[in-house]
Amino acid sequence: MSNEIFDPAISYSLERARELIDGAATLVLTGAGISTSSGIPDYRGEGRVQRHPLTFDEFMTSPSHQARYWARSYVGFNRIAAAEPNPGHFAIARAEQTGKVHHIITQNVDGLHQKAGATKVVELHGRLDRINCTGCGKTISRSEMDDLIRLLNPGVEKNLKAEFAPDGDADIEVPAGFQVPHCVDCESHFKPDVVFFGEQVPLTRVELANSLVDSAGAMLVAGSSLTVNSGLRLVKRAKAREIPVVIVNLGETKADAIADVKINASTTDLLGALFD
Repeated sequence: MSNEIFDPAISYSLERARELIDGAATLVLTGAGISTSSGIPDYRGEGRVQRHPLTFDEFMTSPSHQARYWARSYVGFNRIAAAEPNPGHFAIARAEQTGKVHHIITQNVDGLHQKAGATKVVELHGRLDRINCTGCGKTISRSEMDDLIRLLNPGVEKNLKAEFAPDGDADIEVPAGFQVPHCVDCESHFKPDVVFFGEQVPLTRVELANSLVDSAGAMLVAGSSLTVNSGLRLVKRAKAREIPVVIVNLGETKADAIADVKINASTTDLLGALFD
């Protein structure tokens, strides 16, 4: 927020960050930390208990893991669907609309940047509300997938008091005999259109992200610890091309040592002051 009174260290870093991005074609890279104020927890935030999410190999090779994922996601996706953008998302969207930000690359799968009004968004890890058939490639919506789950499992209820995870998962016991929908066209199983842990980001998406880094005048990392290599590689690419890098994140990141400016603050509080 532009009227926020920051401590002297943050105020100095904020002014330096403004100097670096002012007039530059700024590329924004966002992570889970920008969505925590919207009620979506992250995996690695300060005080977060480490979780072990389902891996790509586990999901693709194990019907029991598929049942676990869809039963828990059937409940947990409600949190994602109901989430609303917070001031951090809106600050970035305004900056895009006024030409201060030329593109957004997000590691998030929640769609909140678009809800806030941003249009130039590359979803590096996909989106939870799109579902793909692993056989024929047909795409259905998340609501269609929920309808199929409900039809096969009429007794399963959505426990909205369950503990939620950032990937739309919910900490519930999988009901005995839970049935997983399959594609009516080829009988293959479905997969959310997201990059699972242990899965590679599609090459075309990687190439697009790389090209956006190469054309940027400055890079802002907002709400990411950069623990996942897909994001860290982009920051290292920017530095190799002598593109200034500003990081706004609560807690340490893997790129603190190479950033031109690191601000240890909430994106919700600070991005409006940075862009407005």
